[in-house]
Amino acid sequence: MAAVRRGCWPWGSLLGLLGLVSAAAAAWDLTSLRCNFGAFCECDFRPDFQGLECDLAQHLVGQHLARALVVKALKAFVQDPAPTKPLVLSLHGWTGTGKSYVSSLLAHYLFRGGLRSPHVHHFSPVIHFPHPGHLERYKKDLKSWVQGNLTACSRSLFLFDEMDELAPGLIEVLRPFLGPSWVVYGTNYRKAIFIFISNTGGEQINQVVLEAWRSRREREEIRLQELEPVISQAVLDNPNHGFWRSGIMEEHLLDALVPFLPLQRHHVQHCVLNELAQVGLEPRDEVVQAVLDSTTFFPEDEQLFSSNGCKTVASRISFFL
Repeated sequence: MAAVRRGCWPWGSLLGLLGLVSAAAAAWDLTSLRCNFGAFCECDFRPDFQGLECDLAQHLVGQHLARALVVKALKAFVQDPAPTKPLVLSLHGWTGTGKSYVSSLLAHYLFRGGLRSPHVHHFSPVIHFPHPGHLERYKKDLKSWVQGNLTACSRSLFLFDEMDELAPGLIEVLRPFLGPSWVVYGTNYRKAIFIFISNTGGEQINQVVLEAWRSRREREEIRLQELEPVISQAVLDNPNHGFWRSGIMEEHLLDALVPFLPLQRHHVQHCVLNELAQVGLEPRDEVVQAVLDSTTFFPEDEQLFSSNGCKTVASRISFFL
């Protein structure tokens, strides 16, 4: 996943900062004690919406829909003292558009330990479920893992990457955990967050954005209602997607389908400038132009969208410095 960006923190005086650190340490001690009591433990769950919104605004380029949708859904869920079901989001879009970056931000701004928190669980098909012939064992292990970790802490985040590569049938074991039931297998699970990430629907999203551009509509005029149906159909029609015949889509267990739009030339330029700033370098026109010139854009006639989004920007900058 992409590294979390810095630079959004409103620092106060040194004494004030030391006071905050001392208070946080005391709060951590109390929380650690409460963690021994199981399902109602909040553990290192420390949501920082101000930091999240600032980081998204500065570094998530070209994604007005994803930014607004994620923040709105997350705030409503976290601020509800007694949610009736977990928060379940499915992120969709072309490669390099920010899906993994957003998931890393959620871990960073929701949990003290970020992606290293013991209550943030990241699953990758290649790493965790590499052999299709072991599907039944994977299903049993995944169910036990989710159930056990929710028993230890109800405030847990589960990230499932590359849903396009996940063996169909595996994710169906999660269906009982995603719905509006009070208790599953004796586990309190309603405060959990599940994030599913895939490229499925990316081509359909690209087509909607392309048609809007051809019609001279502003990108920000594109609405979620235009994209939800095409994304849903793309998932339902894809036998290689992890949701295939799992019942998750059919039973409407997803709280939101989050679309990530393809990135245009000026978005890639923004990413280059951001990356240069992150490594402490001043903007250099020749580097920016070299990265843009080495980037492939499509469709062939319009040359409108970056084929890799901002995914390879960091490595390309290193090459041209």
